Amino acid sequence: MSRPILLTAALMALATPALAGESEAVRSERTTMTLAAEVASVAPGQPFRIGLRQRLAPGWHTYWQNPGDAGLPPDVTLTLPDGASAGPIQWPAPHRIPFGPLVNFGYENATLLPQEVTPPVSLTPGQSFTIQAEASWLVCEQVCIPEEGRFTLTLPVEAAARPDAAMAPLFQQAEAQLPRPSPWEASIGFEGKEGALLLRGQDLSPQSVKEAFFFPAEAGVLDHAGPQPLRVTEGALRLGLPRGMMELPTQVAGVVAITDGAGVRSAYSLSAAPGPLPALPGGGGGLPLGQALLWAALGGLILNLMPCVFPILAMKALGIARLSGAARATVRAHGASYTAGVVLSFLLLGGLLLGLRLAGQTAGWGFQFTSPVFVALTGWLMLAVGLNLSGVFNIGGPVGAGGALAARGGHGGSFATGALAVLVATPCTAPFMAAAIGAAMALPPAGTLAVFGAMGLGMAAPYALLALAPGLTRLLPKPGAWMDRLKQALAFPMYGAALWLLWVLAQLTGPEGLAAAMAGGLLVGFGAWALGTAQGARGRWRLAGRGGAALALLLAALLLPRLHAAPAPAATAAEAGAEPWSAARVAAAQAEGRPVFVNLTAAWCITCKVNERVALDSTAVREAFATRRVAYLTGDWTRGGAEIAALLRAHGREGVPLYLVYPAGGGAPAVLPQILTESIVLRALEAQAAG
Repeated sequence: MSRPILLTAALMALATPALAGESEAVRSERTTMTLAAEVASVAPGQPFRIGLRQRLAPGWHTYWQNPGDAGLPPDVTLTLPDGASAGPIQWPAPHRIPFGPLVNFGYENATLLPQEVTPPVSLTPGQSFTIQAEASWLVCEQVCIPEEGRFTLTLPVEAAARPDAAMAPLFQQAEAQLPRPSPWEASIGFEGKEGALLLRGQDLSPQSVKEAFFFPAEAGVLDHAGPQPLRVTEGALRLGLPRGMMELPTQVAGVVAITDGAGVRSAYSLSAAPGPLPALPGGGGGLPLGQALLWAALGGLILNLMPCVFPILAMKALGIARLSGAARATVRAHGASYTAGVVLSFLLLGGLLLGLRLAGQTAGWGFQFTSPVFVALTGWLMLAVGLNLSGVFNIGGPVGAGGALAARGGHGGSFATGALAVLVATPCTAPFMAAAIGAAMALPPAGTLAVFGAMGLGMAAPYALLALAPGLTRLLPKPGAWMDRLKQALAFPMYGAALWLLWVLAQLTGPEGLAAAMAGGLLVGFGAWALGTAQGARGRWRLAGRGGAALALLLAALLLPRLHAAPAPAATAAEAGAEPWSAARVAAAQAEGRPVFVNLTAAWCITCKVNERVALDSTAVREAFATRRVAYLTGDWTRGGAEIAALLRAHGREGVPLYLVYPAGGGAPAVLPQILTESIVLRALEAQAAG
């Protein structure tokens, strides 16, 4: 056959109408759309499937029934012969398609949207059955382009329907991608902006479930771009669901897509009435209650060594020294008073966190240090305790804790010392504490309080040990004149703590708030001096001193309304060589093929600052960041914030610091320890590159 004849035959083949099971195509540079049928012929009254077949150019996508943060789903309108009927579109499980700060739900490459059609029983063999369709769809890449098309599909009528050999496999593939009814018991609940989906079933385990994501059927019910942290135990799966802006429906419906240990993705449809926030059986995040209690106790014990607790350790050291040589009953009573102060304060803090969560507020470990008023009051308290140790004033004998009550001796002072220790310990997060607190907030209220109580027992353990074994006090130096000199020396850690809190306040409020706090500190100092002069005077001078002290404290209290959080300076992160954290920036950097290091920190978190100085600001780490093109993102929780709180809870944390290393190109992050070293960071970067 000559070349012209071959060329003519090829052109005729290209112009040949599509097979019986597929309509003529509507084409653009972006899409090729047809109306396809799984059969080559139809039978009277026998249902069959048709579908809008989409073939998309690389990088382009269309949308699911809930398009996510933007977009529109395809719309198909059928015109059928009299007596025929059609069902709704059956939507295959979508995929997440990030675009800047948005996340869309849709399809890339190729997909088929099936619909079931039932022809009338009045058809007779030899007739034809014609389906006409008008369809519109939105196809997007960097831009979105609306497209539309008209399709005609004519099928012969036979006594028995014949499958179309070319189209039937496509419908089988589409059927495999359709969500199946969920075989598991499902519950969905919300608490403020935090939500969760809990699935229970014997075939759920950490080995069988590697990834999961819930696609809500209605837009706006969830934050589509928010993280959905996955936690799996034997027989249960818990998926975090960040709340969106829309009101909750009576039934939250959607599709959960699960990837198993072999990498096979399956989708399941489910619906549940929203209720209380569900927790994994046996504890949050797969951490059993017994282990959470143990880790809480260890974390509380280590908390005694953290830098933010040092000023209180100074007061405890003085108290322990004074116990040397005391009667056993006295030692036991003081140990019990201090332990009670610590444990009850932890329980109060845990109860307050639970109350705020139930009220829909975002609160985590150290949340009170996001309040300028609290920071100022704590700083003034530290100043007052320092002045008391320096001998400016004296209330009721030796200093045992913070404030007026703390300045008293006896068991009230020991109790208040424990309470103050807890109060100022919260800027620090010790090892083991993060997992314990994260588990505690996912437990029922009784379990939450038990974990906080265990943390208090751990922190009070050294002092409580003296109560159980008073003989240990014989190892301490005997009381003497040296104690007064020690008492005065211990004032300086208190002054240092007050200065640190002023620096924290400057981050929260700016210069105006700092000036108000410094004026308040001056008034506190004057009040302490006036009170000290009153203690050595009689008559009207004593009354004048006490009145001056009361007036000074009143004037200081009047300054508190001037303390309010100032807007965060936009340039802070950039000046530090980092970018501000956002979920969109993480996704964008990964899309660029860059690994991402996320540092969630706060100005009041001393552990964070030590880690930054020791590890993150080291020359070796900075060079590794530059060599590997690491995107270094910081999330500042100094003023609190719902987005960072959600990210913390997504990784089982209730407070800072949190360090995450995201791999280049996408994927879940590795979580680093809370106490960093240079080698830990470098090994994490190497592991990310190797993985």
